[in-house]
Amino acid sequence: MNAAPSILQSPIEYLKGVGPLRADLLKKELGIFTFGDLLEHFPYRHLDKTKVDAIASINYQQDFVQVKGRLIDMEVIGANRGKRLVAHLKDATGVLELVWFQGINWVEKRLVIGSDYLVFGKPTFFMSKPQITHPEIDVLTPDNAEGKNVLEPIYPTTEKLKAKGLNGRTIGKLTAALLPQVHEKDIPEILPDAVVQKLQLPHRYKAYLQVHFPPDAGSYEAALNRLKFEELFLAQLRMAMIKSNRHRFSKGIVFDKVGALFNTFYNEHLPFELTGAQKRVLKEIRVDTARGHQMNRLLQGDVGSGKTMVALLTMLLAADNGYQSCLMAPTEILAQQHYNSISKLLQKMEVKVGLLTGSTPKKEREVLLKELSEGTMPIIIGTHALIEDKVQFKQLGLSIIDEQHRFGVAQRAELKLKGALQPHILVMTATPIPRTMAMTAYGDLDYSVMDELPPGRKPITTVHRYEQARPAVMDFVKQEIAKGRQAYFIYPLIEESSKLDFENLMKGYEEVKAFFPEPQYYISMVHGKQKPEVKETNMMRFKTGDTQIMVSTTVIEVGVDVPNASVMVIESAQRFGLSQLHQLRGRVGRGSEQSFCILLTGKQLTQDGRERLKIMTATNDGFLISEKDLELRGPGDIEGTRQSGMLDFKLASIVKDKPLLEAASYICRELLERDPDLSSAENLRLKNYLQLKKGKTEWSKVA
Repeated sequence: MNAAPSILQSPIEYLKGVGPLRADLLKKELGIFTFGDLLEHFPYRHLDKTKVDAIASINYQQDFVQVKGRLIDMEVIGANRGKRLVAHLKDATGVLELVWFQGINWVEKRLVIGSDYLVFGKPTFFMSKPQITHPEIDVLTPDNAEGKNVLEPIYPTTEKLKAKGLNGRTIGKLTAALLPQVHEKDIPEILPDAVVQKLQLPHRYKAYLQVHFPPDAGSYEAALNRLKFEELFLAQLRMAMIKSNRHRFSKGIVFDKVGALFNTFYNEHLPFELTGAQKRVLKEIRVDTARGHQMNRLLQGDVGSGKTMVALLTMLLAADNGYQSCLMAPTEILAQQHYNSISKLLQKMEVKVGLLTGSTPKKEREVLLKELSEGTMPIIIGTHALIEDKVQFKQLGLSIIDEQHRFGVAQRAELKLKGALQPHILVMTATPIPRTMAMTAYGDLDYSVMDELPPGRKPITTVHRYEQARPAVMDFVKQEIAKGRQAYFIYPLIEESSKLDFENLMKGYEEVKAFFPEPQYYISMVHGKQKPEVKETNMMRFKTGDTQIMVSTTVIEVGVDVPNASVMVIESAQRFGLSQLHQLRGRVGRGSEQSFCILLTGKQLTQDGRERLKIMTATNDGFLISEKDLELRGPGDIEGTRQSGMLDFKLASIVKDKPLLEAASYICRELLERDPDLSSAENLRLKNYLQLKKGKTEWSKVA
């Protein structure tokens, strides 16, 4: 027998005070379609009406105050638009001015001079004296003499809703009309009793009621923490179960031997000793690919940590076991770079490497497709061209995705389906991911970190200089070029206007030319409006040393590897996010020479801008920088955030609620170790809830 539908599924128009017109607005503006949606539209603050202030204690720091006193006078002043009602309320400590510009007649009839009132509102100061404009005012009674004993919720709203009378407090009245109709059966407990007791959490039903209308501040905090924990715990649990099930049940290709190709390259052609981090990651990959389950591993390593070498050795491991590999990069430039470096590393070995991009000539493409389908091409590198239907592999065993956040989830899924058995997936990113984000957005992936630089690399010296130091900066760049080095000048993207971008860049280009005139110096310029072949030519001229200077927008952020470039000047550096500054900086310091990053700005800087520049000059540690970036900007703005919606929390914040996230992660691991299928009686309601909420497509299974 099916359970009766919950009242929370009722359409929002049927709630008293809503109706069809308001319902239409709530749906369009806030996505509130049902009673349940309104219940989950949480207040962002509460007005504290539980205490009464003395008038003399009112100060500039207070957002709202509540006072009680006697109305000592009242007078209408001015005329027409300047007309206002002014009254004065007196308590034992002082006098407060009350002002009304609207509803004057109604207020005047309602108030009585000599009577006592309770007044609430936002204080301002005029001539150093406090006043409240349009206060809430109630007759003082024994019941409200010590305050109204209520924390009044204020809800997020929009300008369009406010214009139609649905401000933050009106939405509170709708929620107040809803709550008496909601019962415990509508919000049953879903967490196991042991978890609720261990963390001393309030019951789920009580938490929902008290997050809206708490009796006191302590009850609100307890309710809020309960619901935040639930959000974080469920997100962790979903991800951990995907990961656990893949480890236990997914059929994977077995790479059961380390053969001649791997050993020959490792022993005879390795250009440098691997770092300890590279060796550790290769060992993890070796274990993953040998156990008969599909590997799904995220490899994050700072710029220049040697991820490409790990990718190549993994592809040789696949080839030794009779399987093909593909490496998918987000741009032609990056694909070409991977192809060049891998071909060069394998030049003394008989291993065929192909390159497939959108600009691969037709005849060459046909040969490549034939070799892939026949299995004679063991390694293919390319762009999204690799996921086209025409591309068929004989035996694809390994898919490597570089800078994965630049691909849509659907594109990554296509690549995964190219093999008869699901190929092993290695996802690589040079964008360091903060630990808290890795726990939430990437919790279904096994996780490797490369935190060492190859031997011979020197830390990049980063300095901040103001505009007036430009001549000295240019002289320094000239000195580096005189030593045979090369330099980048990077200009920011102004997202609102590609026209402004272009004008900004051209102005910068002319300025650089004025300091570095031809024929003594040659300059390449790269920007988004150029045709791919022009961009490629200009990049190659810089790469081969035909030009000493590259003037560019952020298109060079990923994918340009010029070991001879030793200086990067970032113009208007305050406009860049921390992670982006770090990515850009990583374009220099790729050779054995000392490299420099110069952050140029004007004098006018915001507090955040100043903080970002301070962090950049203090450290080269990408992981520390990513943590700081998360603190400053929040997860929604961090490049690399996954498109799985795993960070769309209504209440929790992975920055501010780190202790709760750690607790949720620990309890989740503990619970799944004991009961991986959630099949025990105590975990059954949790399992039922997860199945009820399960989406149609589990994109999070895609790397």
